[in-house]
Amino acid sequence: MSYSLDTPTATTLKSEAKDLRDSLAQMGQSLSHSAALEQIAQKHGFRDWNTARAALPERAIAPYQVGERVKGLYLEQAFSGQIIGVQMSGNMQSYTVTIQFDEPVNVTPTFMFAVLRHRVTATLDEHGFSISQRGNGNPQMQIFRR
Repeated sequence: MSYSLDTPTATTLKSEAKDLRDSLAQMGQSLSHSAALEQIAQKHGFRDWNTARAALPERAIAPYQVGERVKGLYLEQAFSGQIIGVQMSGNMQSYTVTIQFDEPVNVTPTFMFAVLRHRVTATLDEHGFSISQRGNGNPQMQIFRR
C-alpha cells in the first residue's frame, strides 16, 4: 500500500504502523503497536508519536462535499448541479466526484444532433480542474463553488 507524504494524517500514520506490524509478523518478528507508531512518526520527521498526533489532522478533509452546489464547465459547456458522490483517490491529492446536472448538458460540438448528459463522474484536483484534458489542452471539467 502506498501513502502520500504530502498530506500525512493521523489515520494514515496509524495505517502505516499497522502495515509495519503485519509485515514484521510475517517475518516472525513482533513489534508492539506503540513501538510501531513511534517508528512511523520518526520516519515522517516527528520526534515521537505524541508530537505527530498533536500536529496532524485526524483525516484529510475533501475540498468537495456531497450535497454541495457547484457550477462550472463540462467539455466547455456551462452547467450547474449538485455533487452526489465524492471519493478520495489513493494519492490523496485528487478526488472523483459525481455531479447531477440541473439541466442536461449537450456534449456534442455539432448542432445536427444532441447527446445529453444528466450526470457525470470526473477526477478533479483540489482546485476543481479535471486531471483529464481535452485535445485542445483545456480540462474536461472545471467546477466553481456557487
